[in-house]
Amino acid sequence: MDSTEIADRLAIAETLALYCRGIDRCDPDQLAAAFTPEAVIDYGDGARRVAEAIPALMAGLRAMRLTQHNISNTIMRISGKTARAETHCVALHIMPGAGGEGEIEVVVGGRYLDRLEQRGGRWLIAERLYVMDWNSTRPASMATSGGLFEGLRRRGARGEADPAAAWWAAAGEG
Repeated sequence: MDSTEIADRLAIAETLALYCRGIDRCDPDQLAAAFTPEAVIDYGDGARRVAEAIPALMAGLRAMRLTQHNISNTIMRISGKTARAETHCVALHIMPGAGGEGEIEVVVGGRYLDRLEQRGGRWLIAERLYVMDWNSTRPASMATSGGLFEGLRRRGARGEADPAAAWWAAAGEG
């Protein structure tokens, strides 16, 4: 593996991580920046162009209080300016329970099958297929006070309310 391939692998990993950040912060602009403008996304419910898929994703995500997408085990095959990547994902979704009773946790495990293209020095997702491997739904169990959690006051949030927004802004980045 030469230094160009190592750099490409790191850049692809960054694109995949920025996708997760865009999803979890409900940031449609950051999410769109992970894809080519003509990208096609198919989460298992039919292929859609990215411009159509992102508004639908945002509507669904805004109905949830929190999501956290964790990616791992990426296998990449790079060929010039194109690549394929299979990446495992475990995603937590916290949403209102049925009839407004409390909250539920939905945890989904699956894989992203991505075709990527290098454009303008960046690797972007040109096609994404999602494969769901498993899921679990249960009453939410998040504790925010007492015991170990009593002193932890900083909480993740969406958009500018997230502590990372000010942290990155202080570094001159968004």
